[in-house]
Amino acid sequence: MLEERETKEPAMNPFQKNESKETLFSPVSTEEVPPQPLSLPKKPPPKICGSNYPLSIAFIVVNEFCERFSYYGMKAVLTLYFLYFLHWNEDTSTSIYHAFSSLCYFTPILGAAIADSWLGKFKTIIYLSLVYVLGHVVKSLGALPILGGQMVHTVLSLVGLSLIALGTGGIKPCVAAFGGDQFEEKHAEERTRYFSVFYLSINAGSLISTFITPMLRGDVQCFGEDCYALAFGVPGLLMVIALVVFAMGSKIYRKPPPEGNIVSQVVKCIWFAISNRFNNRSGDIPKRQHWLDWAAEKYPKQLIMDVKALTRVLFLYIPLPMFWALLDQQGSRWTLQATRMNGNLGVFVLQPDQMQVLNPLLVLIFIPLFDLVIYRLVSKCGINFSSLRKMAVGMILASLAFAVAAAVELKINRMTPPQPGPQEIFLQVLNLADDEVKVTVLGDENNTLLEESLRSFQMPHYAQLHLKTKSQDFHFYLTYHNLSVYTKHSVEEKNWYSLILREYGKNISSMMVKDEGNKTANGMTTVRFINTLHKEVNISLTTDIFLSVGEDYGVSAYITVQSGEYAAVHCRTEDKDFLLNMGLLDFGATYLFVITNNTNQDPQAWKMKDTPANKLSIAWQLPQYALVTAGEVMFSVTGLEFSYSQAPSSMKSVLQAAWLLTVAVGNIIVLVVAQFSGLVQWAEFILFSCLLLVVCLIFSIMGYYYVPIKPEDLQKPADKQILHTQGNVINLETKKTKL
Repeated sequence: MLEERETKEPAMNPFQKNESKETLFSPVSTEEVPPQPLSLPKKPPPKICGSNYPLSIAFIVVNEFCERFSYYGMKAVLTLYFLYFLHWNEDTSTSIYHAFSSLCYFTPILGAAIADSWLGKFKTIIYLSLVYVLGHVVKSLGALPILGGQMVHTVLSLVGLSLIALGTGGIKPCVAAFGGDQFEEKHAEERTRYFSVFYLSINAGSLISTFITPMLRGDVQCFGEDCYALAFGVPGLLMVIALVVFAMGSKIYRKPPPEGNIVSQVVKCIWFAISNRFNNRSGDIPKRQHWLDWAAEKYPKQLIMDVKALTRVLFLYIPLPMFWALLDQQGSRWTLQATRMNGNLGVFVLQPDQMQVLNPLLVLIFIPLFDLVIYRLVSKCGINFSSLRKMAVGMILASLAFAVAAAVELKINRMTPPQPGPQEIFLQVLNLADDEVKVTVLGDENNTLLEESLRSFQMPHYAQLHLKTKSQDFHFYLTYHNLSVYTKHSVEEKNWYSLILREYGKNISSMMVKDEGNKTANGMTTVRFINTLHKEVNISLTTDIFLSVGEDYGVSAYITVQSGEYAAVHCRTEDKDFLLNMGLLDFGATYLFVITNNTNQDPQAWKMKDTPANKLSIAWQLPQYALVTAGEVMFSVTGLEFSYSQAPSSMKSVLQAAWLLTVAVGNIIVLVVAQFSGLVQWAEFILFSCLLLVVCLIFSIMGYYYVPIKPEDLQKPADKQILHTQGNVINLETKKTKL
């Protein structure tokens, strides 16, 4: 969850330590642009408390804090929203989550083009922030249960996420650079410190929002279920505040006009070189020393030399997407893993989606730890810990993190009941009659699938039954006293069912209920009720959770509640009030309560546990979060630092654009694997771990043959730089492309 701090002018130190995956770039054109006056205020811009810091940066920093709170707060609960509100399966939820993340890293290219070629940074931020706010409004409306059905919720959610991706990605390359524009050239030192404050505001926003929004979702009930509308609405409100605060500083901002887009110039130069080489592939035409030299007919020599240096670095970017494929699964696969773990840490209960707060928290701890302690100790040991080696170690740490995640997943699987697979169901029989009932289950060919005798209110258990097709009719023969009853029920694969037996006068009848809530939502406790009374029962589980259970064996929907002791739950019928003792409800368990009549006392509840409680503590995820965050600090911070040191300052924005694209491609990799791999979760974790190890090996080989350029060589005068590049970089390219 590292964020990029923009360093726009070459006069600044471009190798900031706190760099990361979310690069904020501002393209700068290498073409000659007619000088245009800045729209500066007539008077010198106001300063903060008599310092050299312009007052305008206060509005920008607050804006960034609110915007990052908005983005990460919304994203923290997104996977569980897909899974439990839209009722998508885990693979679809993961795929859409990473499709959204990928889009958020593609749209900065569009935002940079709009800002640098058309509107300028200020107007781009204003207009796309309005799109951003609209996306939050649409997304929040899509989370209201009373607003239409699932199709309406799905459409509103996808439209809202698309607008949010356009908004957050579009302003990403503009905000930090616009803050840098507020400083005069003579205040370069203050500008550097500003980016440190800007970086802290980003991490503070992500840290606080990742902790708070899961609480808004899980601890507040809306319409009898988790309040996703509030969890999305509060980040939307923060984005409104971000827009208002940013607009308030309009009159004191320095607003440079658009300067042209270097990214498009680089793409055009490369395309022209390729097409020109293809059009002049005849053997009679003399060959040129480098394939980019074929652009010399149209583009300046300096631009061509800069692009040559750029392509050397971009070649090393090819393996990078696999690292992001692993890192960004903290909000998807790892959150889903946390739903099946016990979040009760004694002092407080941690929501599954709150575990993501470990990433920004550990980032703030690890950056100074690595810079001030670990790297210095390694250096004192005489080890040449180069940038490329740091990146390779970061990949290894991320790979180890997924190996640990696979081990945790296997441990969870050993503690949880098996899940029904294709052409399988789980069936339990609840005997609510006054005497013993013998149950025989026959398949389509009259083969006996299950036969057992159940005493009255005997504790049931799930039996695994096999089907011949995806759906099938089961025949049930019930023997009660001397009476035999035949009935038939249809079932579908991969589901849990409860067959409820009840007396009907002197006869016996049955009804089949699908146990849709057998897998608990959000890792919380889930309960439902069967009412054997002849009157409807209204139950008040908490001050804000109410439900009604119909008369004569009515079955309620599943309700999620906090774990804990429920010794006196208030209930009411049309003629009396009474209390139910539900006892202790464990974290993550699923319970069935049968409300029965007691002639001498008030009605009472018979308690059954359909699904056992989560036994494995969520704290077992801490090692994998620590490993992957350490890998992120070593990989992301070092990667951009190395990139900037190996390419001319004019190419910095192109490097940042390419860095963002590696993140986008990484999320697409997760999307493809989630949709088409068909692997169980622990095997998928192992697959990603092994893939990153292979990519790390390839990257290490590429780095071994890579000859770094000294940063001072890139700062030489243009004529010397061109000669030096021709003598070294081009020869290196020719020599190393054999790899």
